[in-house]
Amino acid sequence: MKGTIVAVCTSEKKGMRKTNVGQAQIKVNWGLVGDAHAGNWHRQISLLALESIEKMRAAGLHVGPGDFAENLTVQGLGFLNDYPVGTRFRIGETEVELTQIGKLCHSKCAIYELAGDCVMPREGVFVKVVKEGIVKVGDEIVVI
Repeated sequence: MKGTIVAVCTSEKKGMRKTNVGQAQIKVNWGLVGDAHAGNWHRQISLLALESIEKMRAAGLHVGPGDFAENLTVQGLGFLNDYPVGTRFRIGETEVELTQIGKLCHSKCAIYELAGDCVMPREGVFVKVVKEGIVKVGDEIVVI
């Protein structure tokens, strides 16, 4: 299976929507350089399928990549929560490993308040960096 990276998003602070920066360096034991969520833990980078965002658009929200605080928005792999923990993905010159599916929301985000729902806790996934490099919009993402 393969897909495409449609957005590479970062934010300076946690709890904010992220902005598509087009490309970023990712480092082993860290994640996306310049992102508030990066660090030496199992949730170094977050991914969300464009298909998940489209579900929220169908519910009437005007949302796009980064609005769910995901780092990488992916198209063409289907719903990312269908892949098991341990799945590895090659993204351009980098490689990551899926470490967590979904997350517990401790407080309701702006999207939840607006729509009464948010897809990130159910359909977003988290990865750790196995091989570092540059990741950019348009890169192919391949299940390996």
